[in-house]
Amino acid sequence: MRRSWQFLVLFLLSISALPSFSLSSSELPLTADGKVLDLDESNFDLAISSFDYILVDFYAPWCGHCKRLSPELDAAAPQLARLKEPIVLAKVNADKYTSLAKKYDVDAYPTIKIFMHGVPVDYYGPRKAELLARYLKKFVAPDVSVLESDSSINEFVEAAGPYFPIYLGFGLDESVISKFGIKYKKKAWFSVAKGFSEDIMVSYDFDKVPALISIHPNYNNERSIFYGPFEEPFLEEFIKQSLFPLVLPINYDTLKLLKDDDRKIALTIVEDEDEDQTKKLINLLKAAASANRDLVFAYVGAKQWGEFADSFRDKKTTLPKMVIWDGEDDYLMVTGSESIIGNDHASEISKFIEGYREGRTEKRRVAGPAILGFINSLIGIRTIYIIVIIVAVIMLYQNLTKEDSEYNRVDTSARDQVEQTSSSSAAEVQRSEYKAGDKED
Repeated sequence: MRRSWQFLVLFLLSISALPSFSLSSSELPLTADGKVLDLDESNFDLAISSFDYILVDFYAPWCGHCKRLSPELDAAAPQLARLKEPIVLAKVNADKYTSLAKKYDVDAYPTIKIFMHGVPVDYYGPRKAELLARYLKKFVAPDVSVLESDSSINEFVEAAGPYFPIYLGFGLDESVISKFGIKYKKKAWFSVAKGFSEDIMVSYDFDKVPALISIHPNYNNERSIFYGPFEEPFLEEFIKQSLFPLVLPINYDTLKLLKDDDRKIALTIVEDEDEDQTKKLINLLKAAASANRDLVFAYVGAKQWGEFADSFRDKKTTLPKMVIWDGEDDYLMVTGSESIIGNDHASEISKFIEGYREGRTEKRRVAGPAILGFINSLIGIRTIYIIVIIVAVIMLYQNLTKEDSEYNRVDTSARDQVEQTSSSSAAEVQRSEYKAGDKED
């Protein structure tokens, strides 16, 4: 009987020593079920490797923008899960899981990134559910869409929406632009039309083929036409230069896009973007931009974004003015063209560009905060840390100053009394004041 018990104990111990085959929560398979996944350090890598396309919202529970975004993600998730290639939405409490935030350079809330085959890309698109879903569908669309008729061309342009430039190739083989359709997929729609009528040619304002047309739906359907040569360097140069409209308004979103462009920026600063005079000036800038594609032409209104505009201004300069900005902390003033005031703005713009080309410039530093500070509209984590440290230092300084002041007051009082008393009572007075000061501290 005793041996039986020993055998049973040994058997149970041997079973407990066997490796466990149960799956932890971090190992359970994830599914695109139309719900926003809640990720943390235990399942983040699994999620990124499980889905070809996953958008991740790095949020903080106390962030107001994050709270407004959350229900929009919940509404968009089912739409994106039903796609042929589903896009999964997920969220991470970056305030709690700081190692993930640090790994992906999260310094503002919310920070949104889309992981395509494991590679993260910053997301700057719309945040309303319907628009967000429409925007994200682009990432799972074909690299180059082949259009067979006028109706399919119109449907493609309509479905593309306003958030990306559209490239339409007429009389081109798909292979000619397929490489760029892959390379610039995150930034534009690409298509080739196999069948089209003369009505389409009239509609898109081209008169011969082959032709590649860029369209900016968000900027009054502004178009640029490229007739070749269609060798790779020339074709890519046109595509890169046409990713922006001829004259780009500067705001938080467009400023982020400029980070990926290595061209210098011919920046025009005006009082008010909405004035009729400004609109006429912008049309003149478009003509200059068309002839100077090696520059990005942009404008900003002091009324619309005074903090940014003031970084390039001085008290002596009258608006409107133009500068050549390197996209960081330096800019060039053209001697003799500090302002473009007067009735003949076209001549003033030409004079400015000519002065820049000839090197008649003066280098200056951007005033105020670093330009990188303008890119984030929200207060970053690092900024919060800096503010906390500064406040702590100020409080510590005030506390030390107060203690020093109290000490000096007590010590001065003691000296006055010492002078008024006899030398025999001086020691007693000093002891009394020391005790009073000690209690006060």
